[in-house]
Amino acid sequence: MPTAAKLVAAVLLALLGAATSEVIKDVTTEEINFGYFTLVNLVLGVACGWIIVGPRAGYGWSSAINNGVTGTVALVFWGLFVQGVNEMVRLSFKSRYDSIFEATGSVFELMGKYGLFLLDANVIVLLVAGALVTGFATEVAERRWG
Repeated sequence: MPTAAKLVAAVLLALLGAATSEVIKDVTTEEINFGYFTLVNLVLGVACGWIIVGPRAGYGWSSAINNGVTGTVALVFWGLFVQGVNEMVRLSFKSRYDSIFEATGSVFELMGKYGLFLLDANVIVLLVAGALVTGFATEVAERRWG
């Protein structure tokens, strides 16, 4: 059932996903074709906000912090996973893997490789601030309209 908390969480995590994607594009030094990178992370933000953060609102301010952090960590995990799978599929079409097991294992290697881009100070500050804002705003929305 749609609630104000779910909507607020979905919008804020979508914005966080898109903003983080743009910062990561500036951080990378490699020549990477990003394609739908920002759009994919925006959609993942909507999903994580609606499914993870929104339903957990309304349990107090300390839970709001945990809720925002949990949603942001989930967004980062699913973003890395989807981008890793996307790259694995691209490489598999170029016959880079000898077996399905090698291809599947490379997803986690690619997630680790892409995770290194998140170690930039600007990205960390953005993710932490976004987690706190998302958690508090979702809690406010639940208290006001829930």
